[in-house]
Amino acid sequence: MSRLDRAELAQQGALRADGLRAAGVELVALTFVDNSGIARVKAVPVDRLWSAAAWGVGASNSFDFFLATDDIVGGAHSRGPVGDLRLHPDLDALVPLAAQPGWAWAPAWRYDQDGEPHPQDARALAATATARLADLGYNARTAFEIEWVITAADAPDDPRSATAGPAYGYARLSSQAGYLRKLVATLAAQGVAVEQIHPEYAAGQFEVSVAAGDPVRAADVAVLTRETIRTVSEQYGLRASFTPKFAPDGVGNGGHVHLSLWDGDRNLCSGGDRRFGLTETAEAFGAGILSRLPALLAIGAPSVVSYLRLEPHHWAGVFRVWGLENREAPLRLVQGPAGQRDRAANFEVKCFDLTANPYLVVAALIFAGLAGVSARSTLPEPVDVDPGTLPGAERLPTSLAEAVTAFEADAALTSAFGPELATTLADVRRGELDRLGALPPDELCAVMRYLH
Repeated sequence: MSRLDRAELAQQGALRADGLRAAGVELVALTFVDNSGIARVKAVPVDRLWSAAAWGVGASNSFDFFLATDDIVGGAHSRGPVGDLRLHPDLDALVPLAAQPGWAWAPAWRYDQDGEPHPQDARALAATATARLADLGYNARTAFEIEWVITAADAPDDPRSATAGPAYGYARLSSQAGYLRKLVATLAAQGVAVEQIHPEYAAGQFEVSVAAGDPVRAADVAVLTRETIRTVSEQYGLRASFTPKFAPDGVGNGGHVHLSLWDGDRNLCSGGDRRFGLTETAEAFGAGILSRLPALLAIGAPSVVSYLRLEPHHWAGVFRVWGLENREAPLRLVQGPAGQRDRAANFEVKCFDLTANPYLVVAALIFAGLAGVSARSTLPEPVDVDPGTLPGAERLPTSLAEAVTAFEADAALTSAFGPELATTLADVRRGELDRLGALPPDELCAVMRYLH
């Protein structure tokens, strides 16, 4: 993020508004994702887009301390009701919403009233991490997998109320063929390139995979995709749940992240002389992530309910291991088919879910990977079996409290996040533990089912 050129922003905002008006857009939604993973929003009439671009839209500092339940916790850097921030739409990311006629959407940067970047702006942190990669001559390509459960709107607690059929079964797809077709068409109209969509394992569960892109763009797409799923679902008389655990005895929704490291047009996850074709740099990058997974869970599995999903033998990745195409490893190397590995090879992080702020996720993974590169770290021996069958396999944190402790002890991550954001994240996570940590699993699942 750079200092604001308000005159230029006003001019560009006015030009974009002209185009939006011609397309029938009347209102623009501006979103940011808070530290609990909720996309918060302010909206402006299209005639005020120039002002929002140049001068921002007011938003309280207190959003940094919101829980997903809308409780507001205290913290070392909380100012309570005092102060104001400004939301500035990223005009380069602005897009008309195909499922909401008359509306457009843009992710927002957060600045203070003097035009300085807000130190707790997650999107700005993702941009900083991406820029740090670029300074070292690298770039990353990233994508989020989005999993969700649909229910009939009049039976929101029953994952079989909207569709039936076996896991991954064609019958389940057929029963919602029109809904899925509309969803993919809507995403495509908004510039989101869908690579595949299919029924998943759990009752009522589907997954969509999108093309990889720049880390900030990938996080934007994750936000846009989820909100599009929510909107299209409602239009079809459905409710969409992205919770990590719909019910205590069910299979959870993941938020897997795919990430590859590149040197220009060369994929460093392929064509190297290390195991499975990794280059030395890509191995060190992956090792930096693997070694920090306990701390990274405070970012990528940031809610109390996240830890109901993180069970052995559920393909959630709960032991600190890595492996080639091993779906029980939290760090999975995906090679892709022979003949495409120079484009397709990537690391997949499987232990994250969709209660996470995607901007914080991509920033944390990049910073962790770069710490590995700086230390010239190496990966341990890969695991080619279910690690839950191995004696002595190291379990990742089994609670949010453990993950927060690991995050606070990780100097590389807390330094990269900065003292204000790092401290606030710990304060917010402990606020969620105070609010939700004592709930029995069925009550916890019910509370969290439709918040994200």
